[in-house]
Amino acid sequence: MRTLQEMTLQEKLGQRLAAGFQGLEPPEEFLRLIKEYKVGNIILFRRYIQDGPQLKKLCATLRKVVEEETGVTPFITIDQEGGVVTRLPESEVNIPGAMAVAATDNPRNAYDMGLLTAQELRSYGVDFDLAPVMDINCNPDNPVIGVRSFGDDPEAVAAFGCASLAPYRGSGVLCCAKHFPGHGDTAVDSHLGLPRVDKTEQELEALELIPFRRAIAQGVPAIMMSHVLFPALEPDGLPCTMSRRMVTGLLREKLGFQGLILTDCMEMLAIQDHFGTANGVVASIQAGVDLAELSATFDLEQASAQALLEAGEAGKLNLDEIQESVARILRYKQQLFPETAPALCDLPEDRAVAEALARDAVTEIRGRRFPVNEKTFFCGCADYRASGVGNEAGAAATFPGYLGRHFGGKHLVTPKDPTEADIQGALAAAQDCDTVVLGTCNAHLFRGQLALANALAALGKPMAVAAMRNPYDLTALPEGLWLLAAYDYSEPALAALAQVLGGGEAKGRCPVRL
Repeated sequence: MRTLQEMTLQEKLGQRLAAGFQGLEPPEEFLRLIKEYKVGNIILFRRYIQDGPQLKKLCATLRKVVEEETGVTPFITIDQEGGVVTRLPESEVNIPGAMAVAATDNPRNAYDMGLLTAQELRSYGVDFDLAPVMDINCNPDNPVIGVRSFGDDPEAVAAFGCASLAPYRGSGVLCCAKHFPGHGDTAVDSHLGLPRVDKTEQELEALELIPFRRAIAQGVPAIMMSHVLFPALEPDGLPCTMSRRMVTGLLREKLGFQGLILTDCMEMLAIQDHFGTANGVVASIQAGVDLAELSATFDLEQASAQALLEAGEAGKLNLDEIQESVARILRYKQQLFPETAPALCDLPEDRAVAEALARDAVTEIRGRRFPVNEKTFFCGCADYRASGVGNEAGAAATFPGYLGRHFGGKHLVTPKDPTEADIQGALAAAQDCDTVVLGTCNAHLFRGQLALANALAALGKPMAVAAMRNPYDLTALPEGLWLLAAYDYSEPALAALAQVLGGGEAKGRCPVRL
């Protein structure tokens, strides 16, 4: 592997970028980006991946290209959190999300899911998982974290988060705690806007920083910054990603973190619309970030690489910090062993482990059970991309369709935000049924779902409501309903719900206060 002393300035700066592309194979313009700007790292998204064997071949191709052009093996990064943020297709093993794992009330399950993920990614040639989420979801209306968090209790988030970190150590796959110093109290999705949190450092110490401090003590190799404004700590109007006070002052110096510091994607609108992606990349490097992540827009990637090079040549970057950062990156790359990737994972066995956890996560919040059968009306929206970070495609099965087929009952798929006409249609369809089962998906954000729930409840029939994503959906419903939380809109979660609705035990414990 090429040494630091052998690298040109451009090669050093290329080590501090990760870029992606569109399609199942890297296009010529992306290969040219690597060649011309010596971009040293890759980020993968769902749109690149067809199945496990194709991913394995793609990773081998990308690794070979980067090594030939830079002399250094790349980090091949991916956001494989589980649940709503999964990058592997349904043909592979996707673990439940963080809140579902926490609902089992056993941190050992977080360890097992982390181990499964590390082994699976390693077998495909991916060596850097941008997970877990260490944010505390203390704002029920948070549009982007929600079930990606282990819950609203800092000690529980720290326990489950650190348990999920542990199995990555020595696996050949790095992991990353995110989004520092905390994205859990935001009301804006940073993919779409620029969130602001008006908390003091003392308030952060009492809540948001607890899981990150714990992860640092455990030796987490990487931490991702958030695109969030904290005016009390950064008065110059810069998001954490671009703030030297936050990156170097708070995380590096005050908390003593010695690992890799990453940006969130610099193409997100929190950066692109307010500062410009290229300017944001340069500012993040000046702030002390080691690795700036871009996603898939070639023009923005090229402009960012050029702006970073020009800043370096103009003396706008600290040369000593460049040396230190690249040395840190190379040290972590030496811990990887891409040449010894194991065989592809045992899909049936590993999938069974993930499905068992989904069953243990289903939580009975309150209410009395009733028979669910062919005289039950099943209603709810299909899965959808809830935020800028979610899966590009939702679950193949819909809540009403899956359960309707399972029990033989009537079913109706509604829009994610039902209109009055949609509600009247559902009421008409439910008239000749004895019972009602409604599935919600972020109804606390799409109030038409709550209006539908209240209208169906007014029929006076025995009724159950299952929150397929955020359990906060269940807080604004009438008394007397049977309330369930599944935390995950996926086929394993639907199968687990069917088991509980059919008389099985609900073993889960809700990780947030309702």
